[in-house]
Amino acid sequence: MAPPIDYETLRLIWWLLMGVLLIGFTLTDGFDLGTAALLPFVAKTDAERRLVINSIGATWEGNQVWFILGGGAIFAAWPFVYAVSFSGFYLAMFLVLAALILRPVGFKYRSKKPDAAWRARWDWALFVGGFVPALVFGVAVGNVLTGIPFRLDSDLRSFYEGSLLGLFHPFSLVAGLLSVAMVVLHGASWLAIKIEHGVVHDRARAFGQVAAVASILLFALGGVMVTTMGYGFRLTHAADPLGPSNPLLSGTVAAPGAWLDNYGAHPWMLIAPVLGFAGPLLAWLGIRTGRELLAFGGSSLGAIGIIATVGLSMFPFILPSSIDPASSLTVWNASSSHVTLFIMLAVTVLLLPIVLLYTAWVYKVLFGRITLRDVDTNPDYY
Repeated sequence: MAPPIDYETLRLIWWLLMGVLLIGFTLTDGFDLGTAALLPFVAKTDAERRLVINSIGATWEGNQVWFILGGGAIFAAWPFVYAVSFSGFYLAMFLVLAALILRPVGFKYRSKKPDAAWRARWDWALFVGGFVPALVFGVAVGNVLTGIPFRLDSDLRSFYEGSLLGLFHPFSLVAGLLSVAMVVLHGASWLAIKIEHGVVHDRARAFGQVAAVASILLFALGGVMVTTMGYGFRLTHAADPLGPSNPLLSGTVAAPGAWLDNYGAHPWMLIAPVLGFAGPLLAWLGIRTGRELLAFGGSSLGAIGIIATVGLSMFPFILPSSIDPASSLTVWNASSSHVTLFIMLAVTVLLLPIVLLYTAWVYKVLFGRITLRDVDTNPDYY
């Protein structure tokens, strides 16, 4: 029996869900990464650093689940995308995983010895575990926008012809720095809410204001570069949205400025870049005036807007190819089967609300500021 939802709709739903998972990862694990990246700069003494670490200590493991969910969803719903991206970005992904491995080790081992040098090394390990993934994720998105150097042969085998150093070009570095600024702003906004008022709180606010301005400027610079440097791809003839997944059945050409096409055809999409600018501005205003919930809400809206801008600009492309545009992967030619997408959607509809309710409950239970006294007296703290 055929699924009750048509293939085209399921593909579109899973494209939206992939965006939701990326945004969920950024909004939750993003402030963990940002807080870790700020650790050596906002906290100077051991007690201050323990204050910062424990602001995320109770939730970072749960937040990281969104990263796993995103990878699993790409594997199951978009197997071509998973095969090309994870094999092509193998060294970059290894770099990210190596950095992420430092996080649990740093949390668990940092306070096992009272030695200052021992703790300082783990503090820098936590910094690397926050900064490097944020940078590499942004660099990867920058490369997706400019096109990935891969091709497919007649048997749909993928061949990646790039290198690790080749990923770091001017536009991708701008995207990487924007990613870092975005999560640092999110982390600073989180610290403003989560820790007691004092010197660490004030330093976090100062860095947050800089990160907010940097987010706005880097987002604007990225937009200018997309507009003036000829990035973009366009379908010459689309694959059948109801047909089988085969990238070679559709046609694609490199088309300078094509990433702006969707905004002309669908002006409502402009809300995404507007949020990308307005969110950091609201966060800056909230930090500046001491309205911390406004700051966190603004940093969240900014992340949503920036990620949505990438997705809406590229639609229906997911992974365009810079060396063989005909091999480009789109929403319509790179998904799993009709039945697979429907079964996964049914499972998601059943389980995702449970995950969201449980996450909300955890944050409700753990709500409240952390103080230096808590750090000194609570034996369960890192």
